[in-house]
Amino acid sequence: MLTARRLAGLLDTLDASPWGAAAGRRVGKADQGTPPLYTPAERVRRDASPWTLVQGVLAPIQFVVFLVSLGFVLNYLATGEGFATATASVVIKTMVLYTIMITGCIWEKEVFGRWLFAPAFYWEDMFSMLVLALHTAYLAAVFAGIGEAHGQMLLALAAYAAYVVNAAQFVMKLRAARKQETRVAGGMHAA
Repeated sequence: MLTARRLAGLLDTLDASPWGAAAGRRVGKADQGTPPLYTPAERVRRDASPWTLVQGVLAPIQFVVFLVSLGFVLNYLATGEGFATATASVVIKTMVLYTIMITGCIWEKEVFGRWLFAPAFYWEDMFSMLVLALHTAYLAAVFAGIGEAHGQMLLALAAYAAYVVNAAQFVMKLRAARKQETRVAGGMHAA
């Protein structure tokens, strides 16, 4: 099974760039561990921010909205029925996405001092731009009447595929952060 650690090891093996350290990647074979996702000060700001709870509530809501909408989109593609319902569901999913992105930027500003692209979430934020672009392209196609219904639904599926990858990025990052915090807490109790 390809785990995140094995994938990182494979990528490290294939990475021949002499500028790895300048790009923020680990250099050399000695694994000194990855830097923590949050500094102690960032962790305090994260825990104190009301936007942390907002993100924690919106993320599962967005996922449920996504699943329901995906069902409507797939039903339309399979049967040709329910285009209006599928379209409305994708528009709602996109509005929830915009909401979580805006509140996420506020959260990132409070915790990391940057509205977007904080080093701890740089690649997740970069991929989020693709997710936003695809969802926005869908809205433009629908509201400008560009393309036919089937093509619009395929664009929605592309946006949803990108969303799933992005959601997985965030889940993996947060699980790694939890493991780091558990390790740090365990080391503090052992000391």
